[in-house]
Amino acid sequence: MRSAVAPSPPGPFPGERPPGGAPAGVGRADKLAPVDLKQLEYFVRVAELGSFTRAAISLDVAQPALSRQVRLLEVELRQSLLVRNGRGATPTEAGKLLLEHGRGILHQVERAREELGRVRGSLAGRVAIGLPPTLARVLTVPLTRAFRRELPEAQLSISEGLSTAMQEGLLHGRLDIAVLYNAQPAAGIEMLPLLDEDLLLVQARPPGLSEDPPPPPMALRDVARLPLVIPSRPNAIRMHVESEMAGIGCRPRIALEIDGVSAILDLVADGAGCALLSRHAVASSIRPSAFTMRAICEPALRTRLSLVTSSLRPATLTQQATLALIQRTASVQFPSA
Repeated sequence: MRSAVAPSPPGPFPGERPPGGAPAGVGRADKLAPVDLKQLEYFVRVAELGSFTRAAISLDVAQPALSRQVRLLEVELRQSLLVRNGRGATPTEAGKLLLEHGRGILHQVERAREELGRVRGSLAGRVAIGLPPTLARVLTVPLTRAFRRELPEAQLSISEGLSTAMQEGLLHGRLDIAVLYNAQPAAGIEMLPLLDEDLLLVQARPPGLSEDPPPPPMALRDVARLPLVIPSRPNAIRMHVESEMAGIGCRPRIALEIDGVSAILDLVADGAGCALLSRHAVASSIRPSAFTMRAICEPALRTRLSLVTSSLRPATLTQQATLALIQRTASVQFPSA
């Protein structure tokens, strides 16, 4: 009669040895090894960005080292966590589960570090902020000054981008905070109103025309008849303009689609058409005196700027302090908004 033999615990993946060089089944207890936090951080970043290449750049590590650490994590957990293909890497079912838990674990570790920082009287950590180009021109310098003054042990990263790209960056962990135009409620994000801005009709100033008196307001229906130099879809301002014009039964006359405030203003100054921009976008340009700005009525074009964060990763203490700092800085730079 053959005696019963207890099944052996699953070993490493074929052709691999467990960490430490011991052969499979030798010198290992029948339990999972402790997870290395660095390996967990690497895995989370790869899973969020969907690419080993992008994750290596984000983490500032060599890609072979990153791949090896993630593979070691898979060996330790005895699970395939990522499906590697020519387009990048996507989490398996086990990977999705670890990603959910891993975000929480790393967040709690960061919270613990910040709490320890508070004990010694300071906040630390890195905060990545995304700003639309028109706002970045006005906010970047005063916000950076205030951040260095009030959070000297923290690190600040500011990038410019379109609303759709920044919202994706929030969901994938590349950004902690974004300022978005006309943000809509969506799964995975939390919104806090920041300020409202009027969009004005921007035209080239004719030679010899003085700044006073300012030109009278123009009805939105009349604006729709003018050639516009405007960003391409799905730019938030473009979508807002189209929506407001559709509400009064008309649509914009598009002369050129240009994604870039500086380029739009250069083309307006060159006579290519008109633009719909905020007063601060024009005031912060190289030659604000080259343009006239007219208010728009019936109805007015007004956009909302919101502070947006990811609900998948609750804000750390440093991020909460940065949110308050952005609000205070915006209230100083946009006192009438």
